[in-house]
Amino acid sequence: MATAPSTTLDKSTSVVKKTYPNYKVIVLDDDFNTFQHVADCLLKYIPNMTGDRAWELTNQVHYEGQAIVWVGPQEQAELYHQQLRREGLTMAPLEAA
Repeated sequence: MATAPSTTLDKSTSVVKKTYPNYKVIVLDDDFNTFQHVADCLLKYIPNMTGDRAWELTNQVHYEGQAIVWVGPQEQAELYHQQLRREGLTMAPLEAA
């Protein structure tokens, strides 16, 4: 009677779990959105945004030309990007963090 071949596991083989990349939601400066509108949109759509942080980011957009307003998983980044763009904000393309 034939015996089944035995298999051994190679202990040097390990599973490496890769995390999904995070994405940056970036608002760009423009000549038509007011400070108030930008801050209001950030408060409305970006989770856990405070009034003070919204104004800091709005000032950064104005004085530095852009601000990263949120970083996280791609699906959520796409949602926030779309919502802000729909409100008329000028958005940079999503980019991996």
